[in-house]
Amino acid sequence: MAKQHKQRSIWTAVTISVIMLAAVVIVAGCKKKSPEQSDTETQQQEYRPFERSLKSTNELLKKTTELTVSPKMSLNDVTRAARTWRPSYTSWYGKTAPEFTLTDLDGKEHKLSDYRGKDVMLVFWATWCPPCMIEIPHLIALRDTVSKDKLAILAISNQKPDLVKKSVAQKKINYVVLLEQNNMPAPFGVLRIYKTSGIPCSFFIKPDGKIKLATSGLLSLRDMKAILQAE
Repeated sequence: MAKQHKQRSIWTAVTISVIMLAAVVIVAGCKKKSPEQSDTETQQQEYRPFERSLKSTNELLKKTTELTVSPKMSLNDVTRAARTWRPSYTSWYGKTAPEFTLTDLDGKEHKLSDYRGKDVMLVFWATWCPPCMIEIPHLIALRDTVSKDKLAILAISNQKPDLVKKSVAQKKINYVVLLEQNNMPAPFGVLRIYKTSGIPCSFFIKPDGKIKLATSGLLSLRDMKAILQAE
């Protein structure tokens, strides 16, 4: 009995360690370590060892989406409950989000100001980033459950169009994907964010155009809904 108890304790410790490692990787996001790691192949190799742990964490995230989001939660309540992400770019909260114009995969231009009057979620991501790819089904579910009249979801990548199009098709992405070909104004920009807080990174912008919250790390569907509903 003592031997069995010891074995169970060891396995429990190992399981907890794996989950904690995955959480650390997700919260940190995909972040640039050095100039030598700027190519896509190197970035994929760097994060490949964590993919199994990330899949386990994804299963936990799926379970959290089944929980009810209380409409009475404050933004502080939501951030205190965060497990796989953290608030970032706090100095921008309450400030008007800088204007930008980007094109989608069909070449159509989109201005941030075009979406005044509704909530906007900007998502900075890359196809080689495991947490970014895990987040996609949650974004798809959000698009399916929240009207386009109330929320615009704009996912921004600085990769080659063909590569992004392939990923969009494979994942059956149903929200707007934009291509960043020139430098965006601070605090936006995939490369700028990648070098500092890491990706995935999301900015939640209120209907009046002011930044409500920015997050670094992986968001579940429940997290997204909680942030959108919180005051």
